[in-house]
Amino acid sequence: MTKEPNTRLADLFGLTGWSKGELARLVNRQAAAMGHPQLATDTSRVRRWIDTGEVPRDPVPKVLASLFTERLGRVVTIEDLGLGRHGHHAAKQSADGLPWAPEQTAAVLTEFTGMDLMLNRRGLVGAGAALAAGSALTSAMSAWLQTDPAQALPGPRGGGITGAERADFDRYDAAPVGSQEIEELERSVEVFRAWDAARGGGLQRKAVVGQLNEVGGMLGYRHPEHLQRRLWGVAANLAVLAGWMSHDVGLESTAQKYFVIAAHAAREGGDRPRAGEALSRAARQMLHLGRPDDALDLMKLAQSGSGEETLPRTRAMLRTVEAWAHASTGRGQAMRRSLGEAEELFVSDRGDVPPPSWMQMFDEADLHGMQALAFRTLAEHEPSAAATAQRHAEEALRLRGSGRQRSQIFDYISLASACFIGDDPERADRYARLALVSIGETSSHRTWDRLREMYRLTGQYAGYPRIEELREKIQAALPKAPAKGPARRGAAVWPAVQPTV
Repeated sequence: MTKEPNTRLADLFGLTGWSKGELARLVNRQAAAMGHPQLATDTSRVRRWIDTGEVPRDPVPKVLASLFTERLGRVVTIEDLGLGRHGHHAAKQSADGLPWAPEQTAAVLTEFTGMDLMLNRRGLVGAGAALAAGSALTSAMSAWLQTDPAQALPGPRGGGITGAERADFDRYDAAPVGSQEIEELERSVEVFRAWDAARGGGLQRKAVVGQLNEVGGMLGYRHPEHLQRRLWGVAANLAVLAGWMSHDVGLESTAQKYFVIAAHAAREGGDRPRAGEALSRAARQMLHLGRPDDALDLMKLAQSGSGEETLPRTRAMLRTVEAWAHASTGRGQAMRRSLGEAEELFVSDRGDVPPPSWMQMFDEADLHGMQALAFRTLAEHEPSAAATAQRHAEEALRLRGSGRQRSQIFDYISLASACFIGDDPERADRYARLALVSIGETSSHRTWDRLREMYRLTGQYAGYPRIEELREKIQAALPKAPAKGPARRGAAVWPAVQPTV
């Protein structure tokens, strides 16, 4: 007993609306359903968990995580409740319990994906819990990312993941795998990645989370070092995809957790550039949510922690995200400097070293697409930047290959938005309609968010009959905003943050 309150548990308990007695009854009922009918929790014990920091014995933490996940409609892990293996004091070491110990990465991964899948099975939607600020993440992870991961202890697993307990339910244990199975997993990542680029994150998110959950079970076994590294690489790639798909459909706190898991997994596999790219995804998420300063904090960490082995093309991609962040705050000179560095790095990549699979999506079209987005964003502060945004968007569209439908929609929206800012409504109308043709075929909420921003720009031309018709079409294409109000059991809680770009 710690004699100190478990503030994490107290905060989440306060969101549920339960009484202590009601929680005790729910724990007993859920434990019995899980095969532990002997468990007898009462109100006084629940009070000790909250008020004095008493950590209950297994299986109570797992039961509580399941109950809170279902009640709040978002993933709640044992660590979130302050009931991790070392108690809630360990979680106080840094923001959101970061970074966790190396031997816990597979356990955290498996627990989080298990809870996420439970939400899917029960038809719930992840709620908009608060995101950790970029500065909090960077201060927690900066020293950790730049040190070598501790080597996992050798030896087979004996009935569970070493150093932590499972918190997922209704699943079988994964088995050790060989090189052929890992090759199949690597190919599956490419399929998932292609589906996401074409149609958005909503259609295959559950499949990716399920595959990641399975890989987490595999990582609980000790494989030969070369296979273990490859398996960590699969985990990092799947976690990035799960995060990107979650972000694409508006599950922001879930997305951020997956990006952090991806950075941990990449580091465990000795792939610092992959860890940096994962953090750059978290930075792009912050930018989409209108938090450029947090994005810059994350980009500093992503670039410093990527290591010297990072290829020029990867560094170019990181510079474009940094440029977008500068543009969001109106720092045009800093934005242009970052984009200039990105161009130099991109052309300096001779291609003699094959890019990793996760960088193959960043090609010349993407470089121009990010430049278009940065200049279009800057045009809100410097209208003269709109012309440059148009040129880059046109070039991105010219270079786009097949299977990149979502990126093409973003290019059309960037181009149309830049035309509206540049006082060319007729041209803007043409490209806006091209975006509308295919936007309904994707499951990407981010395309809808960008479309809403473009709609805002049409307001100054509302008197034009053609633009009035366009505005009606945009309104018809956008889904209705979910009703706001207090959360109820099983209800989604949507973030009230509107994107700025």
